[in-house]
Amino acid sequence: MRKYVIAFLKRRPNRDKSPEKASELQAAHLKNIGAMAEAGKLVLAGPFFGNDDLRGLYFFNVETIEEAEALTKTDPAIQAGSLVLELKEWYGSAALMAVNDIHNSIAKVDI
Repeated sequence: MRKYVIAFLKRRPNRDKSPEKASELQAAHLKNIGAMAEAGKLVLAGPFFGNDDLRGLYFFNVETIEEAEALTKTDPAIQAGSLVLELKEWYGSAALMAVNDIHNSIAKVDI
């Protein structure tokens, strides 16, 4: 078992972007997710189904909420005001630390 910090990503009212700008912002958001995972700071992330205000989760491999908050400030969607988050400390399986390696070993590769 180990400690993580979970971010609950929520919709903000500042979402009135053109489809092109929204697409660019989403691409930058996903690139940032990949960078945090590559750095070993993001253990797990993903969106919720549906179109509710609760949009997704981040599971951070950090000791403090302040460390997680600093990481979330690198997210272009948060910087743009499209998403806001709530951070909570969570205690769960240490096996989550293997998720990124497992994902990379079985993910489909675009050719």
